Amino acid sequence: MTLGIEREVFGVPVEAVLEILDMQPVFRVPEAPAYMLGLIDLRGRSVPVLDLRIKLGLPSVPPTETTRILVLEVEVSGRPLVLGLVADRVFEVMALGQHEIEPAPDIGVRWRSDYIRGVGHRDARFVILFDLPKLFATDGVIIADPPKQAVA
Repeated sequence: MTLGIEREVFGVPVEAVLEILDMQPVFRVPEAPAYMLGLIDLRGRSVPVLDLRIKLGLPSVPPTETTRILVLEVEVSGRPLVLGLVADRVFEVMALGQHEIEPAPDIGVRWRSDYIRGVGHRDARFVILFDLPKLFATDGVIIADPPKQAVA
């Protein structure tokens, strides 16, 4: 699945995508990292939502009519993690063969290259492929689903 941030095109494995949602109000979580916008309710389930722009070190921008939340399920440290990722826009499903993927570059990019699994290219188009478990970990701390609280 390809998505856009500014002029760049990124890719996430289509099998990780559970849903694509229009932007919606997000419940802010006190003292959360800047890239964590907060939580959304997805059919009774609290889903943490991250601003991909901030996570990549880019400035935040107000949502537009093309802003989307990709709800992803990623296995991190042996357990599934469901979270939302805000992107400027979502494009299409694009299949890339192994011969179309190169290793991540060590220099010349504006974001941390350890978030990148590789760079795909086809017909003079480049797609930066995320390493999702690394993207969702911060300084060795994994973003976890919020604890379930009993309500009295």
